[in-house]
Amino acid sequence: MKTPFRKKMIAAAIGVAGVLAFSSAFADIKIAMVIPATGPLTQYGDMIKDGVSTAVEMVNAAGGINGQKVTTEVVDDSCEPKQGPVAANRVVNDKIHFVVGPVCSGATIAATPIYENEHVVMVSPSATSPAVTDGKNYHFIFRTIGRDDQQGPAAAKFIVDKIKPKKVAVLHDKQAYGQGIATTVRDDLKKAGVDVVMFEGINPGDSDYSAVITKLKSAGADFVYFGGYHPEMGLLLRQSGEQGLKARWMGPEGVGNPTINSIAGPAVEGMLLTLPADFSTNPDNAAIVKAFKDNKRDPSGAFDLTSYAAAQVIMDSIKAVGDDSQKVADYMHKTTFDTPIGKISFNKQGDLNAFRFDVFEWHKDGSKTLVQQ
Repeated sequence: MKTPFRKKMIAAAIGVAGVLAFSSAFADIKIAMVIPATGPLTQYGDMIKDGVSTAVEMVNAAGGINGQKVTTEVVDDSCEPKQGPVAANRVVNDKIHFVVGPVCSGATIAATPIYENEHVVMVSPSATSPAVTDGKNYHFIFRTIGRDDQQGPAAAKFIVDKIKPKKVAVLHDKQAYGQGIATTVRDDLKKAGVDVVMFEGINPGDSDYSAVITKLKSAGADFVYFGGYHPEMGLLLRQSGEQGLKARWMGPEGVGNPTINSIAGPAVEGMLLTLPADFSTNPDNAAIVKAFKDNKRDPSGAFDLTSYAAAQVIMDSIKAVGDDSQKVADYMHKTTFDTPIGKISFNKQGDLNAFRFDVFEWHKDGSKTLVQQ
């Protein structure tokens, strides 16, 4: 027999459970943006923030996802491999189940085991190293950008077909991203019969690359490919100009940062680089481009629309199957998404089935010109 007090306790418990269930059903959906918020590569983080924020704002303006608002949280990894796991553990501890990022390949490679083991859906819009996914058998790890073994061949083909250099030197920054893509370019050039006279790593963060530039001059290199990021490329360009090295330079999307102009000065003029296609020029993206510009954001950056697409595929999947990360990952593996970077789908290991890199020429006023699609 239940006493009146016991009945009140049961009713109260049922009431609390009902409130908790209601709150859970309508709680915000949180997406972490794991980016370099500090350090020398913050501008890449800004691109991801702009892309994700624009995508989230547009979804919330349309009513959210199944009645739930989407919010974001910035988690800083400084693009450093040792900080990748730290950032990942913070995401897990904050009970966030969806991530756009990390940005840099080294930090991404270090963090992915944690995201995978904790069933956190991670979509990188910028980490291009094949080592992010190769041989890992991941289910929760994705990216909305092509791999270096897609980007590297595009660069090598351009060098062979359009530049036709006599002697090529290939440099890299000894890191997963830079060395990986430099190796791909070197190997493809050799297969095409190009004379690769030098393959050497430099130390990122150094302030003087005179010794390697002297080696480039001694080797007679008339074209140099550098695998790495803009701070080192900027110094290499400036110091090679000061030392009279007459060679054309090329790099991957990691050198395509406006800050390189202040580092390299006039020597940046004519630098070649591979970048994701400028999807902001597609008329089909007019509404999204307007949303960027209305908030004083630039949609033409290398990772702005790849990060928008990363947030979109997460949110589209949640809308379709709910916010259980296992169901979201399952849905992402079997679905084709219509995004501002085109119709995209993922293979078994979470890589895009197709992606296009274009070749651009960089100018000292900060603009870039499409050279080859």
